[in-house]
Amino acid sequence: MRHVNLPLVCALLSITPAGWTEEAATIASTAGEAPAGERHEHTASREPLAPSNAQALQRLMEGNARYVAGKPTHPHQDAARRAEVATTQKPIAIIVTCADSRVGPEVVFDQGLGDIFVLRVAGNVADDDVQASIEYAVEHLNVNLVMVLGHERCGAVKAALAGGELPGHLAGLIERIRPAVESTRGQSGDALDNAVSANARLVAGQLRASRPLLQPRVTAGSLAVLAARLDLDTGTVELLW
Repeated sequence: MRHVNLPLVCALLSITPAGWTEEAATIASTAGEAPAGERHEHTASREPLAPSNAQALQRLMEGNARYVAGKPTHPHQDAARRAEVATTQKPIAIIVTCADSRVGPEVVFDQGLGDIFVLRVAGNVADDDVQASIEYAVEHLNVNLVMVLGHERCGAVKAALAGGELPGHLAGLIERIRPAVESTRGQSGDALDNAVSANARLVAGQLRASRPLLQPRVTAGSLAVLAARLDLDTGTVELLW
C-alpha cells in the first residue's frame, strides 16, 4: 500500500519544505504514485505552487497518510477548538467532493473543525452555487487551494456512463458528468475509473477558468486548483493534477 504524502510533490514543484525526517524522505520516494498497472495518466501541467498552498497540500496529504495507516490523530475536534473557531474560520483548503457517504473529507484527510471548507454534491460537479461557495471562501476567507476529489466507484459517474432516462433532477446532474464520460470512451482500462478521474480533472479545469474571480488568481499563481481521486479500498488519495 502506498501513502500519498507531500515531500515528493514539493520536489516536483521545486519547493523544499523544512524539517523532513529521513523516514519522511523514504516515504516520499513513492508519494502520490499508484501501484504499477493502476496509474492514471496526468494530463494537467504541474505548475509551481505558492509556499502557503504547498503547506496546505502538505497538511492534507499527511493527514491522508495517517488515515490510510490507521493512525489518525483527530486534530481540532475538542471543546477548545470549538470555542476557537466559533466566531471565525481560517480553513487551509477547499475540498469539492461527492455526497457519497463513504467520502468524508475530514475523515479522509484527518482534519477537524475549521480546517477545511467542504462542498459535497453527487459527482463532485461545480454548478453556479458550488462555484459561488468557492468564490466566497477564496474572496472572504483567503483560501488559496482547491481540491476536486473524485472517488472510486462513484455512483453518479456510473449512471452517466450507463446512459438512459433518469427521473427528477438526476438528469440535469448527469448531464454535467457526461462530457467526462464521452472524453474517455475507448480508453484502455476500467471505463468507470477512467471517467471518475476525467470528471475530477474536468471540474478542476472548469474552476481554473471560472471568471471573474478564480481565473485571474490562478493565472497569477495565488490560487491552485488540483484534481484528485480517492481509492475507497485503501483510503489513499492520488493527486491527478
